[in-house]
Amino acid sequence: MIIPFITAAAVLATAVQAHFQMQYPIPRGPFVEDSEPTFCDGYNDAVNNRTVFPFSNGIINMNSEHPLWTAEVLISTYQDPNNFSYFNSSSGYQVVVPFFQQSGEGLYCFPIDIAAAAVNVSGIQDGANVTIQVLFNGGDGNLYQCADLTLSANLTVPPANASSGCTNVSSSTTSTKSSAGKGVEVGTGIIVAGVLSMAMMLLSAL
Repeated sequence: MIIPFITAAAVLATAVQAHFQMQYPIPRGPFVEDSEPTFCDGYNDAVNNRTVFPFSNGIINMNSEHPLWTAEVLISTYQDPNNFSYFNSSSGYQVVVPFFQQSGEGLYCFPIDIAAAAVNVSGIQDGANVTIQVLFNGGDGNLYQCADLTLSANLTVPPANASSGCTNVSSSTTSTKSSAGKGVEVGTGIIVAGVLSMAMMLLSAL
């Protein structure tokens, strides 16, 4: 009768401990697992050594530890966006990658065309300093990472960054409703409720 209890604990641990790591562009600081539910993984201030990033036709390369997840990317034109308010509708921000859903763990690449956002937000241009925020949810809460960039119209992403063991998921994703600055809500309640229900069923067998 010990086995069901251990199984339930393992299910719950899996549901609350998985995360994601942005590989490219370089995030503000080293990945901190406990801080990822906070603004920019706990790094509030922009870095001086910004990543030079393509103004158009760029990519984001990240690692997901979740079998099913959703994500969105926002951009802010403030020089030092240090809290969530710089990425909400009253600030200079733009959604550059709308919410999408994807299944599978491991490395993934998806496209980001910052130039397209320049039509709606002033300050997004060649040579501009901007910050992107990735909002990610794998069913256990909203997670955040940021990268400070300098945009370049003459830069293309090196092949190594585009194909180093990851899959371009843009053709197989499912768009979901955006909720800028609030993280991903789609599927969270269903997944967590399912995990808790399974745990209760296993515990009731004791």
